[in-house]
Amino acid sequence: MSPYPETSVLLLPMVDKCITLLQTCGVSSLTKLKKVHAFSIRHGVSISDAEFGKHLIFYLVSLPSPPPMSYAHKVFSKIEKPINVFIWNTLIRGYAEIGDSVSAVSLYREMRVSGFVEPDTHTYPFLLKAVAKMADARLGETIHSVVIRSGFGSLIFAQNSLLHLYANCGDVSSAYKVFDKMPVKDLVAWNSVINGFAENGKPNEALKLYTEMDSKGIKPDGFTVVSLLSACAKIGALTLGRRVHVYMIKAGLTRKLHSSNVLLDFYSRCGRVEEAKTCFDEMVDKNSVSWTSLIVGLAVNGFGKEAIELFRDMESKEGLSPCEITFVGILYACSHCGMVEQGFEYFRRMREEYKIEPRIEHFGCMVDLLARAGQVKKAYEYIMKMPMQPNVVIWRTLLGACTVHGDSELAEFARIQILQLEPNHSGDYVLLSNMYASEQRWSDVQKIRRQMLRDGVRKVPGQSLVEVGNRVHEFLMGDMSHPQSDEIYGKLKEMTDRLRLEGYVPQISNVYVDVEEEEKENVLVYHSEKIAIAFMLISTPEKSPIRVVKNLRVCADCHWAIKLVSKVYNREIVVRDRSRFHHFKDGSCSCQDYW
Repeated sequence: MSPYPETSVLLLPMVDKCITLLQTCGVSSLTKLKKVHAFSIRHGVSISDAEFGKHLIFYLVSLPSPPPMSYAHKVFSKIEKPINVFIWNTLIRGYAEIGDSVSAVSLYREMRVSGFVEPDTHTYPFLLKAVAKMADARLGETIHSVVIRSGFGSLIFAQNSLLHLYANCGDVSSAYKVFDKMPVKDLVAWNSVINGFAENGKPNEALKLYTEMDSKGIKPDGFTVVSLLSACAKIGALTLGRRVHVYMIKAGLTRKLHSSNVLLDFYSRCGRVEEAKTCFDEMVDKNSVSWTSLIVGLAVNGFGKEAIELFRDMESKEGLSPCEITFVGILYACSHCGMVEQGFEYFRRMREEYKIEPRIEHFGCMVDLLARAGQVKKAYEYIMKMPMQPNVVIWRTLLGACTVHGDSELAEFARIQILQLEPNHSGDYVLLSNMYASEQRWSDVQKIRRQMLRDGVRKVPGQSLVEVGNRVHEFLMGDMSHPQSDEIYGKLKEMTDRLRLEGYVPQISNVYVDVEEEEKENVLVYHSEKIAIAFMLISTPEKSPIRVVKNLRVCADCHWAIKLVSKVYNREIVVRDRSRFHHFKDGSCSCQDYW
């Protein structure tokens, strides 16, 4: 029995004393907090005391990650009448921060029906953070309406939380609507919507918004530059990315490891391998992410042997352990350089030396390794022996290899598997149609095309992006929408004529339609990357490099033509297609015609 009388007047000093002890311990240790809790109970503080419980829950939730949420919730459950909204908000915040969104939303709903307390201005930012992690746009819209009805819709922290929610759910149009209506926009708001655009396939919109932000004199921070570099990398906006780099140097952001890693990745994805190497060499601190970023960057840019050499340095000189992604880069390097035996050796080392259990991405690299080397039967056998079910990417890799190496029987089998996993993907229809066309099986081509019409599948048009004067220009096949179209097509004709003098003959075997040869040649001339290169030849200084970002795999005819353009016009041309980079210079390509 407690030595203290059970009267609130006499207990109050003990509650105060225990709260003071909690404040002394702060967030230093869970053990210390438990001792204070035990001390309070031994000295007569009721386990249902709301004031002591409020402070204990706050310090428990504020402990370093992960906070003991189950313990904090048990303390909460003993409080008879939790009428202080601070307690509810603290628990919702704790669940949101550890990513337990379901518990956060459940607690909010309990709060609404309990009758003890109403949500306040601090409830919704924590709750919306939890819903954002769930990526549940519909639930977010429901809470958004409650926020407005509660009169909190005009508060900037609620608006910022809504921005983050919609952006994280991929609903960037709703995010922008919230942003556009904000009378006062702080840096957090700008960052949220810029990052939302950058991460949801709208890099141009992200860059336009940054330009607007810059015109208003709002200075970016580390979060802004990371989003901007991501957007620049996606569309190959090298000039703007370099401006961001200059700002990072002035603001001292290059000293931050995460920002430096993103910068390194940006240059790699823009095909500027030498600048990526310079960033890497200038980094004071490097972690495994830094090494992995450069290894992957070298691999996708076609410098497989350099990627492997860097991996050896990472192992021997730095003593850093590679991760799963590092090996994806190494296997990718082997695949795109035709190093089959080395690829299998690295796969063995990954499992046996580093105890990294292969994921589907690693098996996909091995299938690609065999498929690109023309060993499609072995690639199929490898798929059938995998310890996990192959995904659609692996079957699509096999289908692509079958169309290149002319194995129609295996291609049809691969397509059946794809249709079961992901029907109505236009690329699969096109691959099979192209293979039939290459074999002059025009009736089968027509069947595929009729099936595409029945299924409502539309072929994705070829698209090429180039950057001139801080602006990204987009070209489609046969595109006449550009204001300089007359000049562009004049240059394209001149370019084609000069290439013919160098021995260029259009590879009409790459045109998979049953038309006359002259028509096939015209189709090849107007591929989007050729139009983009013609535009760059009239828009940039002589001998300056040209960079093209293409959404589809570059065809064999364009590959040959671009090699000759690099020689005839003395231009270095970098083309980033759907799967890799091609560095054209003096009539040759970094892929050594193996892509």
